[in-house]
Parts: sequence; structure tokens; C-alpha cells
Amino acid sequence: MNALILIKKNTPLNYLDTDMPYPSANQVLVQLKAAAINHRDLWIRKGIYPRIDVYTILGSDGVGLINDQAVIINPNINWGNNPTVPSSDYSILGMPEDGTFAEYIAVGKDRIHPIPTHLSYEQAAALPLGGLTAYRAVFTKGLCKSGDKVLISGIGGSVAQLAFRFAQAAGAKVYVTSSSDEKLEKALQMGAVGGANYTVQHWDKDIWAQTDGFDLIVDSAGGTGFKDLVRLGGLGGRIVVHGNTDGYFAKLNPQTIFSKQLSILGTSMGTDAEFEAMLDFVRQHKIVPVIDSVFALEEHEKAFARMRNKERFGKVVFKIE
Repeated sequence: MNALILIKKNTPLNYLDTDMPYPSANQVLVQLKAAAINHRDLWIRKGIYPRIDVYTILGSDGVGLINDQAVIINPNINWGNNPTVPSSDYSILGMPEDGTFAEYIAVGKDRIHPIPTHLSYEQAAALPLGGLTAYRAVFTKGLCKSGDKVLISGIGGSVAQLAFRFAQAAGAKVYVTSSSDEKLEKALQMGAVGGANYTVQHWDKDIWAQTDGFDLIVDSAGGTGFKDLVRLGGLGGRIVVHGNTDGYFAKLNPQTIFSKQLSILGTSMGTDAEFEAMLDFVRQHKIVPVIDSVFALEEHEKAFARMRNKERFGKVVFKIE
């Protein structure tokens, strides 16, 4: 079969003909139809991810067929019994175990779920990792409910867009931020109540004037701009952090946090129960992930270049023939 294999750190993946996977007694063989790229794959390729194993097929998101049944794969491996944190044996599909950038994959039977029937293969492939992260951030940690004022930072990213869709479906009033006016306009077309370009001076004051603070803020960036999000938290608000694309926090004022009774919460991925709940929520509300672009596996360098492009809006997906 053909697959994208990591041979050496900080180099392009290799599109190679490799051995077919052979499922064990507790596994099934999935003929993959679509897979999606995550920032995790970028970081592994660059060599800046923990415990990198070379000669591994990357890819955490995947959908395909088992005997003509369309299925979606839960990328969690060994979360464990504690819903608060994963076990010490936890890992994510796509390293160290071979992932979804291939024509076939062998995965545990308990990792398999039916695809939401309103989604195409490419749309469903955009769900697993990002959808699970967004669902836990918005609901388990963020306690989002109808009527809440919610701010999603960096709306160009796929997790941010799914968090936006989830909060919107729950009845929240959702606002967004971006460095791109074009992306803000797209979010408004998706139903955002308002938005702000965080490169514009006093953007936080302008959005505060519209909202008087937020009940929930979902952030993937951190960095120097996090202090602005803290200022935008309403009384008793929650700020959920699921990434650090802009690096370390800077110039946080503890008084703002304790005087407003703010909660700052960290999250990453989620439990198997949350994965099932996420799929049920997607089915119930007919949520459709935003797809930026679709490539064939052999076009992987174009696909990864698109992932790095700041104009990207939504998920970059491989269509697997």
C-alpha cells in the first residue's frame, strides 16, 4: 500500500509503497478514504514533538470503510479511567502507532464509530482530533450553555471553528478574533455575533464595549496577547487554553484574575466518552466542519505548505483513492 512515512526529522515525508498492516485479534482493518492534517503532524515533521519515532506513518484523523460500512476513527489510545487527565500510557494515533496517512490502517475495534451520515468522507475526516479538543474545551471545561457570551480566538484554525460551531449550536452568542479581516468576514457569514482584528490598536476595548465581558473564552495561542483575553473575561468567567502557538504568557495581572473570580483552565484532547458525545452532538445539530482544501496523498508537500499558509481557513484534508 502507499503511505506517507516519516524517515528523518525536519524533512519532507516520504510517499512510499510499504507493507499492508495486519490486524491483531482485537483490531480491524480500515480502508482509508480521507485523512486530515493537524499541527501535531507539522511539529512531528519538524522534530519539535516529544519522543519522535522515525519510520512511522503520521496522521491522527481518518475515516474509511470496513466491509462497505463508513467509519470514523477515535485517535485516543489508552486515555485511562480518570476523566480529568490521561493515563501515563496515553498516546495519539499517528506516532508511535502508525496513523492515517495511508491507504489502510489496523486499529482497535473499540476505536471505530459510524460516520455522521450528513458528512462526506472529507468533512468527517476533519472531526476526530479537532472535534474532540473543541468539545472538551467548550463543554467539559468551559461549561458553555445557551445565552453565554463566548469568544473564540484565532478563528482561522480548525479547532477554533469547531469550538465556534459547538458554542453556536448550544445557543451561545459567539464572537471571534483574527489578524485577518477576510477571516472575520467569513466568521460573520457563519453566524458570529461580532469580531475583532487583534492587530488593531484598542481592539479589546472595542469588543468590551460590545459585550461587557465574556462568560467563556477559548484560546489556542497564549503569548503576549493572552493578557488581553484576561481583561475581556467577565465576572466569574472561564478561559480555556488548548494550545500555545504564540508561546509563553506575558504581563498577566493576577489582580484581574482574582478580582473577577476568573477560572483559567487547560485542556488537550479528551476521553472516549467525550468523543462519543462529540459525534452525537455533531449528528444532532448537523454540524459540518469547514474544509479549506483537499489534496491527494502524493501531493503532501502542497498540503503541508497550505497548512503553513496564514490565509488557510479550515481543515486541510487528504482524499485517499
